[in-house]
Amino acid sequence: MNSQSLWSPLDKSLRAVRGYPRRAPLTLAYVCLLLASHAWVIYGLSADRAASVLGYVSTNLDNLQDHPLSALLGSVLFFDGTLTDVTSTDFVGTLITLGLGVCCCLAWAEHQWGTLRAVAVFLGGHVVATLLTAVVISVALQRGWYPAAVRQALDYGVSYGAQTVLALGTLALPRRGRLPWAVFVLAWPLGGADWSGPLPDFTTIGHLIAAALGFGLLGVPAFRRQRVRAAGLSSTASDFGPHRGSVPESTSPAAGTDTPPSV
Repeated sequence: MNSQSLWSPLDKSLRAVRGYPRRAPLTLAYVCLLLASHAWVIYGLSADRAASVLGYVSTNLDNLQDHPLSALLGSVLFFDGTLTDVTSTDFVGTLITLGLGVCCCLAWAEHQWGTLRAVAVFLGGHVVATLLTAVVISVALQRGWYPAAVRQALDYGVSYGAQTVLALGTLALPRRGRLPWAVFVLAWPLGGADWSGPLPDFTTIGHLIAAALGFGLLGVPAFRRQRVRAAGLSSTASDFGPHRGSVPESTSPAAGTDTPPSV
């Protein structure tokens, strides 16, 4: 193996890191905000005050009835996980949601389809999955499948939105990698699920709903058309192609081209 083949992956990685702010500026700003809010809660507040803040932005049934907008929007300003306890399952969850979901898949969606569409997918997945999960919780409470305390459960973070873009990120993979990726997206929430009667815990249900929303977007023509155009652009440049919109629509490849974009 020659030195050129050894350095090529490293060189591509370095170019990808250098180009990240240009390709996904909003995602980068959002990641910085999440890290800052995490540090503020962990190190800047007392334990009681931190619990009060996170309890207020939790998207549980009581909060959704009392202050739905504050809960839904405030929840996505934090992530539920750890950056320091690297041997815990919480750290694995952080790597998947914050690392793969936000840092990678949301950034890819922003580059492929633009900021507004990426934000719509992420927030839409967060909001719709949260509300549908609330419906499931209400039914489960009526049937005695969940304890009454679930109405005030601590439930906040970016994971539902991240799960949606993780599923949508299937488009970034070559065909042979799409089925294993889909299995991973669906399976990881089930790995630590707690079952109560016929249902797993409500956060697992929320992740599965969010994944279903993301997979449902795979067949939306608008996303597939944008993907084809982006793939054509990326094939003419060494680092994810030029900025969006620099090539007219008429120069995009013919429909049906199945070359996956770079990630």
